[in-house]
Amino acid sequence: MANKIGSTEIEVTKGDITMLDTEAIVNPANNYLIHGGGLAAAIVRRGGMIIQQESKKIGNVPTGSAVITSGGSLKAKHVIHAVGPRYKDGKSGEEEKLSSAVRSALEIAEKKKLKSVAFPAISSGIFGYPIAESSKVIVNAIIDYFNTKKKEKSETTVEKVVLCLYDDEAFNNFAKEVEKHFKKK
Repeated sequence: MANKIGSTEIEVTKGDITMLDTEAIVNPANNYLIHGGGLAAAIVRRGGMIIQQESKKIGNVPTGSAVITSGGSLKAKHVIHAVGPRYKDGKSGEEEKLSSAVRSALEIAEKKKLKSVAFPAISSGIFGYPIAESSKVIVNAIIDYFNTKKKEKSETTVEKVVLCLYDDEAFNNFAKEVEKHFKKK
């Protein structure tokens, strides 16, 4: 059974986001868009240096916002670079900044009239955000974004959001969070 809000399907999958055939994938970027480690480096390895070159032209990106480049030789035509927060103590505005990064990525997808976008566990890798907490924040931000669109009767071009997680722990946390929103009441 598909989890849908209006015309948008929300899917949770386990795998390699760099291999997905969505119109865009989200890169958990740093402020300088230097893709030297983690998933960012894997995206450049698979998609080519053009992604890093385009990122350098953009320059510094504030935490909680996002920008877009081409996808190079990835299946995805675009990479949306979402800058999430580094985790400190959970009381330093991390939740608001992570939610903002997710919303910014979705707004860019809308502006570009994209139909599908895939998200990883932003800020959960080298930025240290605990996966149980980040999964709640990311899923809530996505659900809130599309519920607001539905409530305002505002059209969306995004027909599918894929939450693509690399390991069992992340997958299980995200699947549990999505299930909370869609279980029958």
